[in-house]
Amino acid sequence: WKMQLINSMKDPELVIHKNNILTVIKDKYPKAEKHFLILSNENITGINKLSKNNIELLRDMLLKGREVSRDFGDGRKFRYGFHAIPSLQRLHLHVISDDFNSSALKTAKHWNSFTTPFFLDAEKVMRDLESAGRVIIPSKMECDRFLRTPLKCHKCEFRPKNLPNLKSHLIEHLDSS
Repeated sequence: WKMQLINSMKDPELVIHKNNILTVIKDKYPKAEKHFLILSNENITGINKLSKNNIELLRDMLLKGREVSRDFGDGRKFRYGFHAIPSLQRLHLHVISDDFNSSALKTAKHWNSFTTPFFLDAEKVMRDLESAGRVIIPSKMECDRFLRTPLKCHKCEFRPKNLPNLKSHLIEHLDSS
């Protein structure tokens, strides 16, 4: 299943753009109302394999991500970033709307993978490559801690008892925006 993204890159139901450098797909299990993945066509397994030579690729990925969010995002606010430890192979940038309103968002781990420092902002990843020549990734222990962090709303100080409680709360933010 780690190779699932490579199959998704060939699925005409999911692909919304393809060029010689990148493939853009709708996430098969979106964790928000709008969730896209910008994938490198080059066989790069993840951010831990990146070097200064890949800065241009990341710039292209982020530019395409911003374009996709503008063209398909219905005016929503988006986050652009990478999971510190990706669960799927093939370098992919998450372009995800800030609503997190999705039936596929089922666990606290899903939530925390986008709302804690486990989610590495694309601009930070590029800065790391420019300054250090590699991506500075939190340790495995830190990542585990981020994924086990008690739930907290990403828009206010609300701390729910559980995920259903958080998801109900998130609807209030949707209604007020």
